[in-house]
Amino acid sequence: MQTGLFISFEGIDGSGKSTQARHLAESLRRAGRDVVLTREPGGSPGAEEIRRLVLTGATDRWSAETETLLFTAARRDHLEKTILPALAAGRIVISDRFADSTRAYQGATRGDLRAMVDALHSLMIGREPDLTFVIDADPASSLARGLARSTDELRFEDFGLALQEKMRAVYLQIAADSPRRCVVIDGAGPEDVVAARIADAFAARAPALA
Repeated sequence: MQTGLFISFEGIDGSGKSTQARHLAESLRRAGRDVVLTREPGGSPGAEEIRRLVLTGATDRWSAETETLLFTAARRDHLEKTILPALAAGRIVISDRFADSTRAYQGATRGDLRAMVDALHSLMIGREPDLTFVIDADPASSLARGLARSTDELRFEDFGLALQEKMRAVYLQIAADSPRRCVVIDGAGPEDVVAARIADAFAARAPALA
């Protein structure tokens, strides 16, 4: 059986990670690779239903504990229905967010639930990406971009700049703790410049991932 490649993009809201995930997917497709571009929360019908629950509504709609359970349920469905079948078929899976987002949002900034997050991940997910790009961006600028988006999925942006700043620090710590998996990418500058940085980092890491 062929083994695929699992790549995730992480970063604070408005950092450009969704755009850069799309750029990498398009680049790899042009190179003849079979790519699945997906997202979290979401990426499967059941997970998309949970997405609507957790990303809309008032900031106090769910407790941090309930959010953690909902995100884990969505991730399990995403893993079963989308990620694992694609990897088993030898495809490249690029996900806009994965478990690091839950570690950061619910585990480190919404009640210090990291032990709970890690326990649920070990029990129900048990899989890390092969490669994670952490897009590092200025929290104030990223928040402004996030709030400017025409969408009703602004629940976490509504927590404000303080959360964005905490999130950035947590993501950088996650990357420092997992240097074999994570690559920090400077998110400043035009889209194509950031995309080139990611392409260079991917080319450097790809031989070791084959």
